[in-house]
Amino acid sequence: MKAGKYLIMMAVVVLLPSCSGNKMKKVSTDAENQEITQLKEIGNNEETAESDDRGYIVKVGDMAPDFMISTTSGEAVKLSDLRGKIVMLQFTASWCVVCREEMPFIERDIWQKHRNNPKFRLFGIDRDEPLDKVQEFAKQTGVTYPLALDPGGDFFALFADRKAGITRNIIIDPNGRIVMLTRLYNKEEFAEMCRKIDELLNS
Repeated sequence: MKAGKYLIMMAVVVLLPSCSGNKMKKVSTDAENQEITQLKEIGNNEETAESDDRGYIVKVGDMAPDFMISTTSGEAVKLSDLRGKIVMLQFTASWCVVCREEMPFIERDIWQKHRNNPKFRLFGIDRDEPLDKVQEFAKQTGVTYPLALDPGGDFFALFADRKAGITRNIIIDPNGRIVMLTRLYNKEEFAEMCRKIDELLNS
């Protein structure tokens, strides 16, 4: 009988780790499922964000979404740290023909005019291309204004539908509010944007 009791106790001891392992595995699986659900919700929210006929999910008057970019020179810039300044964001990429058409005008009519004004900042944000590609892009277009990286196009997706195209310019006032949104390169719209920047800087 003693031997029988001993064998039963040994069987219980051997089984306990197995039960404990199953319980831990269930907790881990529940956590993973919860994380997957959260990721799906984020993706669904992004996909269902209402965009206008130009693909924007923001509008004039909105506070600009905050984010931190890194320029090709290594400067880290957080948008909210630029309060008090007029900020122009240009979303671009080396494969965009219209971007290449517009960028020399941004360089000549905006950057060269206001580059020394402490109240003005301009950043070209290259959509999902590596550093060396963006640096070569700057050389090819001849622009000297700062270009920044947008890995995965995540910064772009804060302002427009992820599937929408470029080029786009966003003008932000000293309070962090969006005051103008452009799409593609249109001479009249570009001239209006130049006037808007002048107006804001002179106010």
